[in-house]
Amino acid sequence: MSDQSPFNREEMPFNALPPAVVALVLLIAGIELLFQVGSYGIIGGPEAIGWRVAAIEDYGFFDAVFEAMRERNIWPMEHMIRFLSYSMIHLSLVHALMACVFILALGKMVGEIFGNVAFIIVFAVSVLAGSLGYGLIMNSSVPLLGAYAGAYGLIGSYTFILWIGLGAMQENQLRAFSLIGFLLGIQLVWALIFGSDPTWVADLSGFVAGFSISLLLVPGAFPRILAKLRKR
Repeated sequence: MSDQSPFNREEMPFNALPPAVVALVLLIAGIELLFQVGSYGIIGGPEAIGWRVAAIEDYGFFDAVFEAMRERNIWPMEHMIRFLSYSMIHLSLVHALMACVFILALGKMVGEIFGNVAFIIVFAVSVLAGSLGYGLIMNSSVPLLGAYAGAYGLIGSYTFILWIGLGAMQENQLRAFSLIGFLLGIQLVWALIFGSDPTWVADLSGFVAGFSISLLLVPGAFPRILAKLRKR
């Protein structure tokens, strides 16, 4: 590989974040800020107190709505938007802040290597995969909310980057999956202590989508992987 390869270039931890990453975090933070100031009556009057609840009802992903659309084979845009819009609505300030931290941490590398457009593609496809996975696999009354499926998609893309990099250095590529293994382990412990959260299906679906879509985003990655498989 040439010196210009993204897997060989020296990391610069203080580089400016890719614009797409900043824009996405600002969008999520801006929506949460509106909910916060509205809940304290700073803007919007008394009705603003219910902004979060109204947003969840209008833009959250509900399995019951998904099943109704499937049964009737009617797909109105006001409900189709839920497959993506749920990622912008969070349950609380902490819920939103944690999502932003995930996106900032993983988005920097993914955005720098793949570019801004590809970063948005990874996030959006992972969000979509998260809602589809949740709707098709689970039968739950718990609404799917938050950017976590998209964030896990970025983890999947980051894992793909490590996987390719470790392979190029002829090291154990299974090490690339240590982060997702750690996070899933935390979720398992959390479930054992506090009870299962069905939204883990969306997170895992987002991870798989992020890893898979990255095959198409790294120049020359797919032919290299195919050639490697043919030699086995």
